[in-house]
Amino acid sequence: MYDASDPRAALAPAPAAAAAPKVATEFAGADYAKFYETAPQEDDAAGRTWYARGQNYVVAYSEANAGAVFARKDQADEYALIIPDAATKVEITAKGETKSVDGYSVAFIPPGDSTIKVLTKGRIVRLITSRATDLTAKCSNAESFATPHPNIPPFEPWPAPPDGYRIRSYSLDVKQEGGRFGRIFRCTTFMINYLDVRNGPRDVTKLSPHFHDDFEQCSLALEGAYIHDIRWPWTTNMNNWREDDHEYCGAPSIAVIPPPAIHTSRAVGEGANQLVDIFSPPRMDFSAKPGWVLNADEYPMPAKS
Repeated sequence: MYDASDPRAALAPAPAAAAAPKVATEFAGADYAKFYETAPQEDDAAGRTWYARGQNYVVAYSEANAGAVFARKDQADEYALIIPDAATKVEITAKGETKSVDGYSVAFIPPGDSTIKVLTKGRIVRLITSRATDLTAKCSNAESFATPHPNIPPFEPWPAPPDGYRIRSYSLDVKQEGGRFGRIFRCTTFMINYLDVRNGPRDVTKLSPHFHDDFEQCSLALEGAYIHDIRWPWTTNMNNWREDDHEYCGAPSIAVIPPPAIHTSRAVGEGANQLVDIFSPPRMDFSAKPGWVLNADEYPMPAKS
């Protein structure tokens, strides 16, 4: 359910011929990681790093010192980097290439060996699939995923770029455009929707309660504060019912929202509120909207079955 002013109101419904989604009979709870009130999993010369996860991915939020190096060796698949602040500069090396990337950007980094060197002190966020078991073990909510959550199919990456893997970066300084929802970029493993900054609290008469049949949403709060309102369906088995969540999350934090819970997030901070929605693998419905995915020409969609 979307307000008429919300661009998602124009998302096409599923084709009538499509198979009906399996009716969920059991549910996972939401997960919240409030980095601002917990100790980091790593605190060393590189800076401070917090780890939390969803079913298919790990979020590594770092307050990095100048000169810090974050390396991946034999990384199984492509991963993503968010540089939220314009003043933060990094240098990425992968597949025999070294590229300087300005702040206020998103970058995608090839599989294999790679390094991210932080040239100027600042925040970086790495998004890495849960195939990186060395990182899943560090997550503050690792125990929540000791058993896979229901209603989420096995992870399948999207097709590789036709011109091969390389370091790709994109500025977030993208002009707002009517009818487009946020600033969306995708690779083979992630879709990142860097939502427009909301100044002040959200109008509670124009919320967007909705649900996803079979994929999880991660909402990363970088500025301000949010309340995540989440409601689970009722089934014939009352033992599986869950109480509603109305979880306050300041920044930085993540909320991991499981399917098919109905959810909406409302900014409640008096100043700037910045939310980034993360999906792994990418969303098909957003990808199908012409012009929504800003780098769609570089990453093909899966073939229709």
